[in-house]
Amino acid sequence: MEAVVLFRNTTGMDVEEHRVLSFTFRKEAYTPYTTLTARFLAPSNDPTTVTEVLFYLDGRLVHHGIADSFTVTRSGGSTVGVLRSRSFTSMLLQNQMEPGLYTDISLNKLIDTMIHIPYVTHEDDPDDSGYIFVKYGSDLWEAVANFSYKKMRTYPYIRGTNCVMMTPYPQPETFAYSNSSLLSTGSRLKLNTMVSGLHMEDMSGQYGTFDLIDQEAQARDITRHRYFELDRQFVYQPQEALEYRDKFAARGWRKDFCTYSGYNGEDLCDLATFGGVSGRRITSITITGSSSGIITEIGTYRDKFYT
Repeated sequence: MEAVVLFRNTTGMDVEEHRVLSFTFRKEAYTPYTTLTARFLAPSNDPTTVTEVLFYLDGRLVHHGIADSFTVTRSGGSTVGVLRSRSFTSMLLQNQMEPGLYTDISLNKLIDTMIHIPYVTHEDDPDDSGYIFVKYGSDLWEAVANFSYKKMRTYPYIRGTNCVMMTPYPQPETFAYSNSSLLSTGSRLKLNTMVSGLHMEDMSGQYGTFDLIDQEAQARDITRHRYFELDRQFVYQPQEALEYRDKFAARGWRKDFCTYSGYNGEDLCDLATFGGVSGRRITSITITGSSSGIITEIGTYRDKFYT
């Protein structure tokens, strides 16, 4: 399996680096971008001219983004490049919207007309009957996430390289892994972000009207209470402000995973079957490569968004 890093430059030239020494690629349901770190022999690349980074595995494009950092070091007769890159959807987190109430909103309007970010696409959502309230300091991804929850009760994710999705992918591929093909299987518990109680003030600034107690956290002897002001992002459904925060705090708290040699082309919201897992949505993908070969970890969450 061949790994290739392609650089697009201000000069208009594409430079392909085929001699990749090591890399790590990550994609996860609650992270609105993919990440790539790579180390490779780079005999002719000028890091100061790079505008785009594309990463291919056996000709399949899995990452398209910007160079967060790119260092080229020449020593002992060799030139080595070290790259760190996030996909273009990372800029959804880096752009703020003008505060205020937005009515007649759809995902199409949020992505296409608010702030233009190159190469970012989305599922088609022409229904503009929604609304969002943008707080001071809120970024575009927060608006997308709140809109997605209010409309679909989902948390958005990235499909492909830079496509924003609110709904489960309608035509997922199914991947079944036999025990003989796997290097390992396992499960994980993560409770560091789970909260036990959420409390929101009402229109008069008083607490006691809007409360949510997380039974799972209480059953595990977790005591973490959070108080916050009235969330006008959910002003017409105030209890949903607590439900959304509770679900997000418990993101990925249970995970099943498996590893195998190579990469079969899995993407988020495809279906995976392995061990005791049967047809569950894929929620995390980590691919690592070195001189020893390429290993892929596939993860499936069991939390409040992915039951």
